[in-house]
Amino acid sequence: MLPQEKREAFRAILSGREVIRPGSVYDPISARIAEDVGFELGLLGGSAASLTILGDPDLLLITLSELTEQVRRICRAGKIPVLVDADHGYGNALNVRRTVQEIEAAGAAGLTIEDTLLPQAYGQAKPQVISIEEGVGKMKAARDGRSDLSLVIVGRTGAAPITGIDDTVARAKAYEAAGVDALFFTGLKTRGELQAISSATKLPIIMGSADGELADMAFLASQRVRVANQGHQPIAAAIQAVYETQRALRDGVAPKDLKGLPSADLTGRVTRDADMKTRIADFLGPKK
Repeated sequence: MLPQEKREAFRAILSGREVIRPGSVYDPISARIAEDVGFELGLLGGSAASLTILGDPDLLLITLSELTEQVRRICRAGKIPVLVDADHGYGNALNVRRTVQEIEAAGAAGLTIEDTLLPQAYGQAKPQVISIEEGVGKMKAARDGRSDLSLVIVGRTGAAPITGIDDTVARAKAYEAAGVDALFFTGLKTRGELQAISSATKLPIIMGSADGELADMAFLASQRVRVANQGHQPIAAAIQAVYETQRALRDGVAPKDLKGLPSADLTGRVTRDADMKTRIADFLGPKK
């Protein structure tokens, strides 16, 4: 599937009337599994990318080139559209423009640009946000960096728990006016907060989390929420599984006695073994 087809599929989700849960992906195998079990959209979160690439917490230690290569590997692996958390765009508005160019070339269906002050400021223990004016500049730069107009640019803010809902609404309206395709919010806790944003804007909404009183999918749909993230449990489960397997082997458990290993059939499906065998037969002409 061509990148433009994936982008159009993502746009169809955003223009629909239902809320979908994205599959959290972090490498080619996890993306193929998400596709195989029926997720319509993959989400590469910043924390999952940091864990996969560096094995470090989500402290913005990865580089744009490292993220881009991971996106390329994931997008090349299958047909599922992938939304990429591009953090703050790796710098100022000019860096954002470059980030969009690179992530687009890697095959992503869309990417988020946020207004959090990153990296963490010296002497500040709590998250901060940049000014609305700087945020608008980043959103405009993101649009300018896009060459394929089907690529989805998502303006993201986590201002709600930092500067309050009024400022969050102001940012949402400003980013909408700057021409982003969708709005992404983190830190919303109440129905009233979501309703305030929804009534002030017209764009589709993506939620960084939707629990508590925001767990009602019908309510979310009525407020134009089209994607509701539910965390990055797959990579957490992978960490646990690898740890348990390594520990069992180190403790002397025989490989044949290990629990929780995938069947040969499952491994073959996620590695596309049948496709490879067909290509070998077609292109390499093995002798029987």
